[in-house]
Amino acid sequence: MAVLVNPPCVLFEDDHLLVVNKPPGWNTHSPAPYAGEGIYEWLKNREPRWSKLAIIHRLDKETSGLLVFSKTPEANRSLTQQFTERQVRKEYVLESLNAPPKSKMLVRSNLKRAGERYVSQSGAASGETAVTEFELIKNDPPVFTLVARPLTGRTHQIRVHASENGFPIRGDGLYGGIGVGRVCLHAARLEFRHPATGKSVVFENQPNFEAETSAQLRAAIILPEETNAFRILHGAIQVDRFGDFLLAQAPGNISPDERFYLQSLHARGAYHKTTTPHIRGQAIEEARPRLVVGSPAEGPFTIRENGVLYEINFDEGYSVGIFLDQRDNRRRLLTNYIAPDFSVFQDGNKVGPAVPSAPLQGAEVLNTFAYTCAFSVCAALSGARVTSLDLSKKYLDWGRRNFQLNNLDPAKHDFIYGDVFDWLKRLAKKKRAFDVVLLDPPTFSKSKQSGLFRAEHDYPRLVTDALKVLKPGGVLFASSNAARWEPENFVRQIHEAIAKSDRKILSKHYVPQPPDFPISKTEPAYLKTLWLQIA
Repeated sequence: MAVLVNPPCVLFEDDHLLVVNKPPGWNTHSPAPYAGEGIYEWLKNREPRWSKLAIIHRLDKETSGLLVFSKTPEANRSLTQQFTERQVRKEYVLESLNAPPKSKMLVRSNLKRAGERYVSQSGAASGETAVTEFELIKNDPPVFTLVARPLTGRTHQIRVHASENGFPIRGDGLYGGIGVGRVCLHAARLEFRHPATGKSVVFENQPNFEAETSAQLRAAIILPEETNAFRILHGAIQVDRFGDFLLAQAPGNISPDERFYLQSLHARGAYHKTTTPHIRGQAIEEARPRLVVGSPAEGPFTIRENGVLYEINFDEGYSVGIFLDQRDNRRRLLTNYIAPDFSVFQDGNKVGPAVPSAPLQGAEVLNTFAYTCAFSVCAALSGARVTSLDLSKKYLDWGRRNFQLNNLDPAKHDFIYGDVFDWLKRLAKKKRAFDVVLLDPPTFSKSKQSGLFRAEHDYPRLVTDALKVLKPGGVLFASSNAARWEPENFVRQIHEAIAKSDRKILSKHYVPQPPDFPISKTEPAYLKTLWLQIA
């Protein structure tokens, strides 16, 4: 089984504390139920030992730097008291394109919210008192570097005080800053009493304001030794790294600027794939990605994700072998951990420390729409016996090769070629039952047996049939990348299908797309996933 280690954002951990370096552009916590996970949720839902993490303080989405989370109720009480009583010493580093009026200054004002911004109330008693010390530490025009020491913990107080005193933070457009694509504010130093020993502890981390925001996010969550396939650019054009190669996806031809960007990433080769809807019906030669920069891949090659190996092939048409946005969900099969108090295989806890590398030992897993069997490989590596079901013999053979890449014997597992709806009925008639059923269908598909499948209309029917082969207490994984299907409707339709089948939800956990597929107003969420334990 793959060995999984801490993400790079973790700087320190003991039995009481978790200290992380939050990259810019990532929320401390999720702003809404179906929004992307903040760093808090992402960590809490990643490791069982982090299941009781508690937020002690927050950083703005645009601000990078040190965050401390408590791991026990005792640590939570101690740290909360220290922050409340202003016993925690905090230092931020910031850059401005304007010189401060003094090399050292103390700013005090009452802050009040005004729409998205906060403003100081001149001479007014209303609002919350905010006090900040500033000290100029580097005078290198056109950039001035300062240390800010907030003596209170008000929202945006450093940003407001810097702006209102003539040196707005570089990149902080909300408060008059210009210059770069991020807010150049970083929580660089934390000092407090350790909640268990009472001794003073200090954590320091220096900023890198010049690094690309998306690169800092990837550096926080991905270990190259463990994973070398991930999203680099998420927007109108999408760029993914697959080992030594890049794959760009866009509706039209690649522009000169986009080609230059691909060259700047220094990959061995870069390909481009057209994402217009009609491309899926074309021949392999017309649908496959085209080399636009560098050297060709020359056939199949191998990438790794969470320590697991997969075969990738840019010559096999529209699909290259894996969907990177399911990385965190595949990891849940490797760890048998979905979220706090929710395991993939409930009986896996009975295995105990004797077989720590096989948390799904004894589980029967059905992977429908298996494609190249990436989910199946993770389940099998965790000890499960897996049945992979797909309408394509080519992809099932590809899946067998993925098993072999990871030293798994395909002969010990089942690979079924055929229509999912037809085979769900057959399996139900045979009284087959599974501990885990995985549903990750395409948005649109067509087969001779069941006709057209459109996710937004036919998913409830799929859930109904899947429940007939799910054991009582089993786990149903339901996922869709139908971009126009709102998550509220996705969740509602699945819940209704379960209720109509006279089954009851015991546990549930909603998962959005991973952090390197960021969610914004211009690029809303498309991937929706529910993990459900069904009575």
